[in-house]
Amino acid sequence: MNNHSPLALCLGAAWGQLSPTLQAHYRGDSVREVGTLDVEFPTWMRPLLWALQWLGALVHRSAPQVHTVVERHTQDTQGTRQTWKRTLTYADGQVLRFDSVWVLEPDARLVEYINPWLGLQIAPHVRGTTLHYEGVCLVLRLGHWRWRLSERWLLGHTVIDEYAIDEWHFAMDFRLIHPWFGQVFRYAGRFAVDQNSQRAERYT
Repeated sequence: MNNHSPLALCLGAAWGQLSPTLQAHYRGDSVREVGTLDVEFPTWMRPLLWALQWLGALVHRSAPQVHTVVERHTQDTQGTRQTWKRTLTYADGQVLRFDSVWVLEPDARLVEYINPWLGLQIAPHVRGTTLHYEGVCLVLRLGHWRWRLSERWLLGHTVIDEYAIDEWHFAMDFRLIHPWFGQVFRYAGRFAVDQNSQRAERYT
């Protein structure tokens, strides 16, 4: 078992406070997870989300109980880089993808890049049995250069909570909350975690 991963390195000693289920979700190996997501947002957000899809961010279609497969792979032995591939299949057969790369940057900054030049720096904390994230800033990257912009006023403040349901399942809740418009995007659901995918395939 390889515990070297961007999240483990970022959390340091707090990694040991995570449940085994969440550790399996993030640790430094390859995992396939199967679950469902409820995707919701105000109707007026659809054009913006459609445009963001071209940048690689989020999805532009709302629906309950969307079948979702997450594939995660750690790309280096140091555990500083992970790829995430998310495939959402809607009831009518439409498939949307939301992929990203997690990178642990200098000073233990954890950044999720949705394309080679745009990412979101996130700050993880363990709160009891919950893994809690908050967005710090948007990151524009060009070579070795980095520019940081407010995420709160552009798209809304990112808040993510994850917790174990049992040995093999966890729940997650991702929200964007704008200071003027309130909650402008949310997806939430539950997933089965299994390194060999066998148990994950049994989850519906």
